[in-house]
Amino acid sequence: MSDILAPLVTALARDSAGSSDFDLNPDVVLPEGRKLRPAGVLVPVEIIAGAPHILLTKRASHLKHHPGQIAFPGGKQDEGDADVEATALREAREEIGLPEGHVRILGRLPSHETVTNFTVTPVVGVIERDFEIRPEPGEVEEVFRVPLAHVTDPARFAIEGRRWRGQRRHYYTVPFGPYYIWGATARILRGLAERMQP
Repeated sequence: MSDILAPLVTALARDSAGSSDFDLNPDVVLPEGRKLRPAGVLVPVEIIAGAPHILLTKRASHLKHHPGQIAFPGGKQDEGDADVEATALREAREEIGLPEGHVRILGRLPSHETVTNFTVTPVVGVIERDFEIRPEPGEVEEVFRVPLAHVTDPARFAIEGRRWRGQRRHYYTVPFGPYYIWGATARILRGLAERMQP
């Protein structure tokens, strides 16, 4: 397994700046005194047939925030969480049934600032034992796997745009089959893709 994960471990050791939902929208003016809340997401890596894959969730369509979007398991950091790793692991247990003890943390990616006023820290961890995926019915519609090679290939990313709050907003996309991966999730994966280039 160590050979399979070596490129990922090397990428995590590289320095790079954080990212934000505004990277492709430099004209956005942010309000003064804006407060960012800490959040953590797990980038869960699973080895299937000798190749690393990432587990992603499709958020339930009835949710108030980001309905139907593709996301990493994760959420805001609670007072009881020791750090963002604890947040990411707790949220993965709650959202997809992944026990904390089944995951070995490999490292963090740079934080990502969202338009919804969160500073999201992606925590990369490898799933070392089988588990039964149990999507949290109130929040997660589906859990699926995408090959790491797909979402770390810069050629698979595109920049698209739509109107948001009266302005044209641009964002990264990295579609996979029927899944439209975009926004913060795609931007975090784009950063990982850049770090994994030789």
